[in-house]
Amino acid sequence: MKSFLLFFAPVLLSICLFAQQGKESVKVTDLLEIRTAGNVTLTNDGKKVAYTVTSIITDEKNAGEYKYQGQIWIAQTGGSMPQQQFTTAAEGAGQPAFSPDGNQLAFVRPVEGVPQIFIAQMSGGEPFQLTKLPYGASGPVWSPNGKSIAFNSSIPLRTYLNDSLLNAPGEMPAYTMEKPGISNTFLKNAAAKPNANGTIEEVRAYLLKNEMDKKAKVITKLNFQQEAVTSSEMSVNHIFMIAPVAGAKPKVITKGFLSFSNPQFVPGSSIMTVEAAFYPEKHPDRALERAIYTLDTTGSNLKLLLGDSGVVYSGASVSASGKYLAFTRGKTGFVTIPELMYMPLKDSKQEKIAYDRNKGNLTWSDDERYLYFGSPSNGGVILNRFDLQTKQLQRLTSFDEGIGSFDIKAGVLAFTKNAVANPSELFVAGPDAGNPKQVTTLNSWVKEKKLSIPEKHTFKNELGQEIEYWVMKPTHYEAGKKYPLLLEIHGGPTAMWGPGEASMWHEYQYFCSKGYGIVYCNPRGSGGYGEAFMRANINDWGNGPMRDVLTALDKGVAEGWSDPSKLLVTGGSYAGYLVSYILGHDQRFAAACSQRGVYDLRTFFGEGNAWRLVPNYFGGYPWEKATYDILERESPITYVQNIKTPLIIFHGEQDLRTGVIQGEQLYKSLKVLGRPVEYVRHPGGTHELTRSGNNRQRIDQMLRTWEFFERFVSGN
Repeated sequence: MKSFLLFFAPVLLSICLFAQQGKESVKVTDLLEIRTAGNVTLTNDGKKVAYTVTSIITDEKNAGEYKYQGQIWIAQTGGSMPQQQFTTAAEGAGQPAFSPDGNQLAFVRPVEGVPQIFIAQMSGGEPFQLTKLPYGASGPVWSPNGKSIAFNSSIPLRTYLNDSLLNAPGEMPAYTMEKPGISNTFLKNAAAKPNANGTIEEVRAYLLKNEMDKKAKVITKLNFQQEAVTSSEMSVNHIFMIAPVAGAKPKVITKGFLSFSNPQFVPGSSIMTVEAAFYPEKHPDRALERAIYTLDTTGSNLKLLLGDSGVVYSGASVSASGKYLAFTRGKTGFVTIPELMYMPLKDSKQEKIAYDRNKGNLTWSDDERYLYFGSPSNGGVILNRFDLQTKQLQRLTSFDEGIGSFDIKAGVLAFTKNAVANPSELFVAGPDAGNPKQVTTLNSWVKEKKLSIPEKHTFKNELGQEIEYWVMKPTHYEAGKKYPLLLEIHGGPTAMWGPGEASMWHEYQYFCSKGYGIVYCNPRGSGGYGEAFMRANINDWGNGPMRDVLTALDKGVAEGWSDPSKLLVTGGSYAGYLVSYILGHDQRFAAACSQRGVYDLRTFFGEGNAWRLVPNYFGGYPWEKATYDILERESPITYVQNIKTPLIIFHGEQDLRTGVIQGEQLYKSLKVLGRPVEYVRHPGGTHELTRSGNNRQRIDQMLRTWEFFERFVSGN
């Protein structure tokens, strides 16, 4: 079924040669130098590419702080491929979208903190603001004739209900808002005047005013925990259409209380596809199914195209002529890999493309022969294409690199790529990804750095699964010397690490530059190896994955250049869990670092917004005796009395994905036991602290981890 392009050995050779050029060590502040390309889009003739560049720049309003800024750049795809920065406003810009004729570019820029769509002429001149919606606009999509743009807008539910234009019939949701003892009418603006000493209606109006003035949060939602705050508010996402001319008025084309997304025009027709919940009568927090609908671009004739109980349809992509629709189809359970499907829009006969990996960014070639998509696999994020004529699936890129955003037009393939030699650049190539040419020089500073190159190995665990792991020697390794060895564990638990995974590039190179070796692997439960592998840690978050990562560590130690008395371990999220679980069962480490972890699965159900991991991995809820016993067995806190390794614990102060109380429980327990432990809270930090959080705090966490380790491996 699969045919592969075998050019990876030369790629690896070039990476190694490149990586040995520099002499300088990677510093912790090099984090601020990394620029990242994304949001790739081509003109229909393939001659121009627009993309975003995200930089970390000095925050002039806050001394000593740094902020992220995204700007749009444009490049020619042929010849010398000159590039130029297209937007410069301090607010930044993103989500570029070329008009069909390539003469205009729509993009999104915040205005007073609210995203709005702007239009720029490619011939020059200042862009103009197209939308001025109080609730914002994003995701611009041009119609095939270029006469209109579809976009998304998220509207607070109470605003939508009381807006006579958006909700002209004055409808109410079919689902109950689950406010005990009261109907949905409380959502409407009360006619009574607020009066704390008045009638029940006046008291309710008074209480409602307190809510609106942020004096109280009245929570009736199931999913009330966001990433950083709790919220009682609900919203509905609707699709609007607008002409791309100054002064045009947007028209909402979806209505009701389903939240719609991913508008896709169907060329040659007056319809479009959209995605929304399958059950309109279910509360959005309980409606896990997703469906694909069609409707007229005028906003009428909404019809269900694909929808089933217990099924999620998503990622819809319409082909160039409107003949085909590609999409993914999966179960509502979290520990699954959705199927990749396509079908003719006219007869709805679904065809499955067998491929046991996650898939994303489904994109058709102009001639509709090929369907391109990206997928995490075997340590890389690879680009694939499926040939509808031969029914063959081709892997176009290497497992040793990560393909991010991409687009294909007129036989030109443009894509972003991260690799060991460079954390992010934009490339263009032929339709088979052959002969790639680098367009950007975003991270040329890396050429001056001496890098450590990961060496890939494998072993089989007791289940017969092949476990891939990588070993990185210290940057300035000298034969005969002994070095500390750091075991890095990934989160998820369905994440996947490898040379093509971008988020760890700087951390790996930093610790290697400090004289540490690194071992990392993808234990059972990881993504990138198929559904059976991903489900291999069901009811087994602890022992099985622990054996896999410790075996990888043992094999790294067996190479002979590390000091077995100076072993270290770190990881975040699920890996924070696994670090602490390991410490309760193994005493080999000189020191350890656990970041934003889950330590008591019995209480995690109530403390974190990722609570569905509990029923999906352990089969039930904490109040059910059989499940409670499993959660107790699998919880690191159960073995806290065995933890004697010096441990530093990190948690963002506003991390509601795992729940900040989790870190407090582990710290307080170890402190009462008199164990060597230190607890670091980052004010304002969320679960994404080390990836997209405050940059001073990102640097702070990395430095504190290194400084803590040094106390126990260097005697400093």
